[in-house]
Amino acid sequence: MNAKAWRLYAAGDAKLEDVELEGAGEDGVVVEIVTNTICLSDYKALSLGTGHKRVPKDIATNPIMFGHEVSGIVREVGTKWAGQFSVGQHVCIQPAFNIPGHELETMGYAWHSIGGETTCVYLPSIVMEMGCLLPYDGDAYFKCSLAEPISCIVSAFRTNYHHAFGSHVHEMGIENGGTMLLMAGCGAMGLGCIDIACHSPEKRPRRLVVTDIDDARLARAARMFGLSPNTVRTSGQDDERPSGLVVAGKVNGVDVSFVNTKNVENPVAYLKSLNSDDPVDAANPTSTGGGYDDIFLFAAVPALITQCSDLLAFGGCLNFFAGPTDQKLSAMFNFYNIHYMNHHIVANSGGDVKDMSDSVDWIGRGLLHPEVMITHVGGLDSAFQATLDLTKVPGGKRLVYTHVNMPMTAIADFAEKGKGDPFYAELDRLCAANNGLWCKEAEDYLLANAPKVDVGVPKEKIVERRIEL
Repeated sequence: MNAKAWRLYAAGDAKLEDVELEGAGEDGVVVEIVTNTICLSDYKALSLGTGHKRVPKDIATNPIMFGHEVSGIVREVGTKWAGQFSVGQHVCIQPAFNIPGHELETMGYAWHSIGGETTCVYLPSIVMEMGCLLPYDGDAYFKCSLAEPISCIVSAFRTNYHHAFGSHVHEMGIENGGTMLLMAGCGAMGLGCIDIACHSPEKRPRRLVVTDIDDARLARAARMFGLSPNTVRTSGQDDERPSGLVVAGKVNGVDVSFVNTKNVENPVAYLKSLNSDDPVDAANPTSTGGGYDDIFLFAAVPALITQCSDLLAFGGCLNFFAGPTDQKLSAMFNFYNIHYMNHHIVANSGGDVKDMSDSVDWIGRGLLHPEVMITHVGGLDSAFQATLDLTKVPGGKRLVYTHVNMPMTAIADFAEKGKGDPFYAELDRLCAANNGLWCKEAEDYLLANAPKVDVGVPKEKIVERRIEL
């Protein structure tokens, strides 16, 4: 099977190359990749190269494929797996194979024939043995790609814990029917978190407060969940805002508030006041009234960590979801309240096979709406630069269609580009009919009409290493 794949040779150095992959043989599986979404972890791997702990030291001579949020189609099945998988089946891959003794060797970092930014991959037997090739029964490829980041959020919801006072029994998960706060929560992962908080078939809060410091992001997030902002001001008018509240309403029975805290004089007291079931002493930011049962922090900012410390309710759990790059990141945290108020902190990096499997199932059944995470769409030719630009260009998830050539383009820019190009005009029309979000109709049109990737004569044949349990 021939493929065109991005391969990483050094920090900031990747090449789009034609390669030959192994056939399925007796115990492998070959999957055609249709979509891959770009993760901040990909940026870290590409920008650091061998300086990243998951990237092998020999990539200069033995390059790896990158990208790990994939959706695709089974094209070849080895005889060992003929009873579990079939040609034409839609699938995704859990990138954390969790092979004993090889736990850091994750898809997109350490494998040579397995990655997201390619037209095709070869999966050795160990991937299926670890349960990491998952069937998908949904209506669009891109939604399945988003199952991996969604699984990270599902894992975070399950990682939080609570326990009754005086009890040693930990009740895993968020407080069902409790109160939840998402700090800096209007980025891609924050939007996914809002979706799960409001639509999860497991535990859900009764109240959800989401903060950001940008009116446009807050307004867009509110619209995505069917709420209309009651105040929309430009940054030049921020000083006129009497409070930080932008919009509030119900989403699937959950009371949701979107809040701009940029110019709020006392954000802790204000956020507590929005959680009004308990009395709040507005003059005292350490007041216990109005605290939240579960807080998820999406920005590695010391000041926000300290605010979270003051915003937890009795027995409250803070999930530090942000992945910091500063290896010495620290912040003030109230240890008096850890002792007397039963405050606790957790964190997780990625999900396991069950988190991924459940995410694929929930997305396939239409329970979740992962399209809220996507802001940019492009082709395989744009994938490398779009990954390097991830921290420079504002927006959410970047979606790559690996069999087409297309500049990485913001959905918000389709209308302007459509003035001179009917391809973008039609994409704009399809997305506009879906509340400005990427959708199956747009995917179908793109796959049928975008310029196709040309897979040429292979540069070399990749023989993947074999690992046995």
